[in-house]
Amino acid sequence: MAYWLMKSEPDVFSFDDMQAKTKRGETEAWHGVRNYAARNNMRAMALGDQAFFYHSNIGKEIVGIIEIVGLAHPDDTADLNAKGEVVWECVDVAAVKPLPKPVTLATVKATPELSNLELVKLSRLSVSKVSPDEWALICTMGGL
Repeated sequence: MAYWLMKSEPDVFSFDDMQAKTKRGETEAWHGVRNYAARNNMRAMALGDQAFFYHSNIGKEIVGIIEIVGLAHPDDTADLNAKGEVVWECVDVAAVKPLPKPVTLATVKATPELSNLELVKLSRLSVSKVSPDEWALICTMGGL
């Protein structure tokens, strides 16, 4: 299993929104990503991989865990390129659980063991990798 971090602006789509969809038996297409590195990260995802749900812009904190439930497929919110192809892709996700204690970006940056976390090093990347050690530490910091 691989681990990831996926960002969303909570005033657009929050972890509470994700939990509500999952509770209704629905999944969410993680659409709207327009960055090649983030798209390639989604292409690398496998069913059952888990990701931290990060509230960007407002809150700036890791608030929950989601699971990859659908592999990369064309993003239906994307325009076609000049060749009539879909360049942008997305994966489908479902909520797993909230973190009992959100882990703020300030806390992440103040933790030396997380200095190489892509959230810190590649701060503008909306879908990033998380190592197993980083995952375990953030889970512990979040009360899991």
